[in-house]
Order: sequence, then structure tokens, then C-alpha cells
Amino acid sequence: MRILLVEDNKTLADWLGRTLRKERYTVDWLDNGADADFALRSERYNLVILDLALPKLGGNEVLKRLRARHDSTPVMILTADNTMHSRVSKLDHGADDYMVKPFDVQELEARIRVLLRRASNISNPLVTCGDLCFDTNTKAFTLADEPLSLTPRERAVLELLILKIGSTVPKQTLAQSLFSMDNDVSPDAIEIYVHRLRKKLEKSAASIVTLRGFGYLLREVVPDAAGH
Repeated sequence: MRILLVEDNKTLADWLGRTLRKERYTVDWLDNGADADFALRSERYNLVILDLALPKLGGNEVLKRLRARHDSTPVMILTADNTMHSRVSKLDHGADDYMVKPFDVQELEARIRVLLRRASNISNPLVTCGDLCFDTNTKAFTLADEPLSLTPRERAVLELLILKIGSTVPKQTLAQSLFSMDNDVSPDAIEIYVHRLRKKLEKSAASIVTLRGFGYLLREVVPDAAGH
């Protein structure tokens, strides 16, 4: 899952970026609102963590412009303003959640998981496809109740596919979710990870289907009457 972190305090941003990357998120960091507004117009993110007191363009305006484009990307506000008016105002103007600095990082991580599940229309922390199971809290995959060994990139691809289970995920969407702005990677690299995942899932009830010209679809394999 790819997160845009917009925070002008470099010390805080460095620490938070490292923390989120340890949780296997792809994180882009920007230190001003103008660059954030441009990035949100040109890149795809699963979540935005947005400070309000930003140079060049305030966080309020970044949020306003995002929602004016009918972009429903979840937004978590980080701010030092703890007044009731501020909290209500930001939620009314399109923020999905609100945390006050200083904050507990475990609570922030939990709230991020909730927002990502909500954006994927998932209420249960455990997401299954046949005998494949993904725990959105621990980010662990199991196959037939046994841990599934995956590389970080394989895990990232499979996570997005299972969170969009039943829906086609374009190759470009997978590439944008997998790689940060600093990586110049062709979407064709996704084919390598999908191939490896298929090998690991070949004896399972979960299958990755290629829809030519559209993308990839994770679905459950239902045996026919002959058991095939």
C-alpha cells in the first residue's frame, strides 16, 4: 500500500517514514502543500497523511482541492490543533480521521489499517480467497493454515490483489502502489512478481487471472464436478 506523507517537520517525517516502511508500506514524503497537490493529481495513493501548517499551500487547501476533484483517497490529518472546532471542521471538509501531535504511533498504525480496510470495503481484519488468508493487522499471509513465504514485493502485489478481490487491478495501479516516486520501474516488472506468485499458489484454491488489456484478478478456484 502506498502512502503520501505531507509533513514539513523533517525530523518527524523521517521517523514516521521509517516506521511506516517497517510496516511494509511504500511511503513518499513531501514537505510542502504545493508539491503534495501536484503529486495527488499525477500519482495514485492508498492513503494521505497530511499536516495542516504547510509552506506554499496549506493542508486545508490541499484537502479542499483533493475533494473538489471527487478524489476519495483516505486522508489522515496530523496537527497540533486539538480544539473541537478544528476537529469537526476538518472532518466536515473531507478528512477521514484526525490525530493530534504528539501521537502514539501504535494508535496511528491501527487507524491507518482501519482506513485502508474501509477504502477496500472490508470490515473483517481477515480477508480470504479460498484457502489463502491475509491478516490486515499483522500483514501475514497463510495458505491452508500454513505461513506463506513471500518476498516484500510479492507480498505487496498479493496484498493489493486480495484487498481488491473480485475486481480487476490494472498493471499500472499495481506498479504505482508498489514503487515510490524515487523508483523508475516499468509496469512490466509486475509480470515477474505475478509469475512468482502463481507458482506459489498453483496448488491452492486461489488463482491470479490475467485479463488482457485490463489487469489482474484474484479469485477462488472452484473445482468442477469431476474434482478438477
